[in-house]
Amino acid sequence: MRKSLVLLPLLFATPAVAQDLAPAEAALKAHVAFLASDAMRGRDTGSPELAIAEQYVAAQMLAAGLTPGGPNGAWLQPVPLVSFRGMDHGRLTLTRGTTVTPLEWGKDTVARSNAREARVAVSGPVVFAGYGVTDRATGYDDYKGLDVKGKIVAILRDAPQSLPSEVRAHLSQPEEQAKNAAAHGAAGVILIEGNTRHAIFPFEASAGYWNSPGMTWADPDGRAHSEGPSAPAFAYVGMVGAEKLFAGSKIKWAEILAADKAGKKLPTGALGVTAEGTANTEIKTLSANNVVGLLEGSDPALKGQYVVISAHLDHVGVGKPDAKGDTIYNGAMDNAVGTASMLEVAKAFTASGKRPRRSILFVAVTAEEKGLVGSDYFAANPTVPKGSIVADVNLDMPVLTYKFEDLVVYGADRTSIGPTVAAVAKAEGLALTPDPAPEQASFVRSDHYSFVRAGIPAVSLEPGPAGPGKAAVEEFGEKHYHQPSDEITLIDFTQGVRFVKLNYAIARALADADQRPLWNKGDFFGTLYGGPGAK
Repeated sequence: MRKSLVLLPLLFATPAVAQDLAPAEAALKAHVAFLASDAMRGRDTGSPELAIAEQYVAAQMLAAGLTPGGPNGAWLQPVPLVSFRGMDHGRLTLTRGTTVTPLEWGKDTVARSNAREARVAVSGPVVFAGYGVTDRATGYDDYKGLDVKGKIVAILRDAPQSLPSEVRAHLSQPEEQAKNAAAHGAAGVILIEGNTRHAIFPFEASAGYWNSPGMTWADPDGRAHSEGPSAPAFAYVGMVGAEKLFAGSKIKWAEILAADKAGKKLPTGALGVTAEGTANTEIKTLSANNVVGLLEGSDPALKGQYVVISAHLDHVGVGKPDAKGDTIYNGAMDNAVGTASMLEVAKAFTASGKRPRRSILFVAVTAEEKGLVGSDYFAANPTVPKGSIVADVNLDMPVLTYKFEDLVVYGADRTSIGPTVAAVAKAEGLALTPDPAPEQASFVRSDHYSFVRAGIPAVSLEPGPAGPGKAAVEEFGEKHYHQPSDEITLIDFTQGVRFVKLNYAIARALADADQRPLWNKGDFFGTLYGGPGAK
């Protein structure tokens, strides 16, 4: 791949961008050609190149007939960011009776960085609390009968298999486990690799990312945002380290793994060992922006309600070279084409000559690759009155390498958005397919989840596994996901235009409907976050 630091020569040195393409395909490709060019250097959060990409999207929103939807009449919503990464290896030492056992960094354990505290030091007796889950909807409670006040809880980084996949994914998030541990009085958390995690991303691989930067947004005091107290999850222990943690305990590590694999209730209780650990974190501040465009609704009674169409603009920047020596992670599929699709949906609305009844916000969010940070900030700090956002449709990494025959719509079975999407898909000869890989926890890994956590009905959709889909998606995941090879040449823009058409029809249906989207009555997330219709 030819490298260039000069933007315009790079873009215009290839005049064939629109050759042999229909106008709609060429328009979509033009956006991707810019956003995924080498000159954008992978659009890493906080980089000058991402700032250029933000200006490009704002300009394209203006060209599409939108008006600024950010604060104070601007296109950009500044997002105050906190970046954090491990400073050193930290330590974790176990004491059982008179025997002291230091756990080996990288083999047994790694320290986990902390966004709010540069230094975390925790010591105390260890209690194994299973998955660390309390689910009031089913009555499941790993803490039942346990005294963990002032103690360290050890928890498998997972949740019970008996729970619905999306609920399981939510409850197995370290942040949720840490909040629940704090609610039960724990002083700290040791996360342990379980069977599912080991199969997807084994400890040995994750240890290589011990000092990769994490990110969140800052509260007004400049410190990392916090929704409330949590017990710091200061260490992550792999299979080998777990053997040492449970050695000499009445609870056997082999029994835990067997119960976990079989989907049975895990044994819990005190381990008869004291742990002492430290985790040291380098904390920095930086900034980036969400880009927000507004299409005002036409109905006086409904234009104060907003449907959000979101897509993340960032990618992962410059990294390790591939076999060809390429170091730029262009992110054409992830998520330049999603952002491009959002822009073309906006153009479709203005080209129709018919304004939607509800208003629509088109939001290119930042820092998705750092943990859904930009969307979380927007959902918590919307640029329109709180409570006025009625839905989010998120466009994230649609794999557009094949003629898709179905759609996977994360969250479709939780709100009234699902039937709307199903009807639109059916009209195009497409069916909805359930999440084909629930073990990947995709429901909590895309920006719609930020809106879910704000109580807003939300979905994220992508082409599905029917026909050639399964093989195509797997090939992209294995060969191109977060690799320099995620380039524009992979994309079939005929399928991209189909994707845009679908999302326009979905957004139009949601914006023009008499009834705002509602959560299904009794839905786990709708009830948990106070969403409309859930109770």
